[in-house]
Amino acid sequence: MSLAGTSLANLLRLHAEKNPDGVFARFNGEPITFAMLDSQSAALAAWLRSRGLQSGEHVAVMMRNSVETLAVVFGLAKAGLVWVPLNAQQRGPGLQYIVNHSKPVLVIADAEHLPTIVECGAEHPRQGFLVHGKDEDHPRLAEVLSTGTPFMEPAPAMDAPFAIMYTSGTTGQPKGVIVSNQMIRLAGEAVGLVAAARADDVMFVWEPLYHIGGAQLLGLPMTHGVVLAMVDRFSASRFWSQVREYRATHIHYLGGILQILLKQPPSPMDRDHGVRIAWGGGCPGEIWNAFQDRFGVQIRECYGMTEASSITTFNDKGVIGSVGNPVPWFTVELLGADGHPVPLGERGEIVVRTSTPGALFPGYFNNPDATEKALRNGALHTGDLGSYDPEGNLIFHGRMTDSVRCRGENVSAWEVERVAADHPSVEDCAMIGVAADVGEQDIKLFIKPKAGTNVEPAEISAWLSTRLASYQNPRYIAVVDEFERTPSQRIMKHKLSKRLDDCWDRLAQGI
Repeated sequence: MSLAGTSLANLLRLHAEKNPDGVFARFNGEPITFAMLDSQSAALAAWLRSRGLQSGEHVAVMMRNSVETLAVVFGLAKAGLVWVPLNAQQRGPGLQYIVNHSKPVLVIADAEHLPTIVECGAEHPRQGFLVHGKDEDHPRLAEVLSTGTPFMEPAPAMDAPFAIMYTSGTTGQPKGVIVSNQMIRLAGEAVGLVAAARADDVMFVWEPLYHIGGAQLLGLPMTHGVVLAMVDRFSASRFWSQVREYRATHIHYLGGILQILLKQPPSPMDRDHGVRIAWGGGCPGEIWNAFQDRFGVQIRECYGMTEASSITTFNDKGVIGSVGNPVPWFTVELLGADGHPVPLGERGEIVVRTSTPGALFPGYFNNPDATEKALRNGALHTGDLGSYDPEGNLIFHGRMTDSVRCRGENVSAWEVERVAADHPSVEDCAMIGVAADVGEQDIKLFIKPKAGTNVEPAEISAWLSTRLASYQNPRYIAVVDEFERTPSQRIMKHKLSKRLDDCWDRLAQGI
């Protein structure tokens, strides 16, 4: 395996020259050749430069998966512009913060998302908007991509930023992880290891490119000869028919995807497919064998963070419940509160080190305090808990601090509480994670009403749904008279009820 420094932009250009008709991906069955993607992305890069956008400036992108989304990502990479992917589910104050903090000079968006961006109150970008879809007031992406204008500038260096990916960590505001060109390449190399990828494999891609789970796949068609079979979104009912139609050999999972698939009615299609490997993060030990036995695939689990080129460890031994061992360019230590390694079998913070320059992120964008906390003495302190089994396999035990892992996303309590506290009837609030039917956790929100007000959970939920991403919107809402607090007046979250029968349930209401 070579980790030679060739950027995604240069890899695409080289493949378009030597294999123009080769298939990079299929989107909803439509083939996207190397030549097509190279031409469209070059046209976008040339248009961006003609508008005065310079290498290193930021461009925010709010698009669901599409042929055009691929061209946008590669076009930005060619022009040395920094891609700031915006979660298409994000809205309200959370979206406003990310746009204002990242300071994009241009926003590229699906037409359906344009009102959401405008209504969130974020500052207007200097170069305005480039829109994918029907829009009479802004330049149209389709027209830009179809010009065929070449772009011959050399691609940026490997240590130059490729993207700033905002991740909801533990507490506080979202943090923008600076992802270099080297990091996105290493992410692809790691996927190749986790998934045991071979030439002519077909990876089914339901995950959005604005998530590292999708973005990490972008290099595989060039580095491993893999074809990406992309769809616009995840559908449990159509999953196996799509997998079969696109002749996929691999599927990826995050959060509760495996549980959702297991809950689908048994079907002859459960085994009537060519998938040999399901790879990803978040497979509970109790369903590991059930999934393998029902669908006839091998589970290959991994662990990682965007800050460490997406993937740190992978399990290629089939040890149930383990996230395996480090990829070749990382080492992992488990440290206690005293900063020393914990004894075998005990839990400690997962701390990642590397001897490969650029494998760890250089820091969070415009957030020196968070950077200093995460990067210490050349190592990444993840804030995650792990332990080693007697054979040296890593077991992941979740976050050390105040966040909830819901549907494959880290949901910061601070983000949800900050929005809920703005409701005119809410005096104080607190968020915790509780047991979920599907996935890692569900969100339970406790609300103390203001004196003289009457709080209706259904009304609160509807209000929150316009201000939070869907994965951030609490499933459970409990109304309390008072919170137990520490002497410093912090809410004692460990004393909040994790019961599911003493609160309002959004899903039980069909909402």
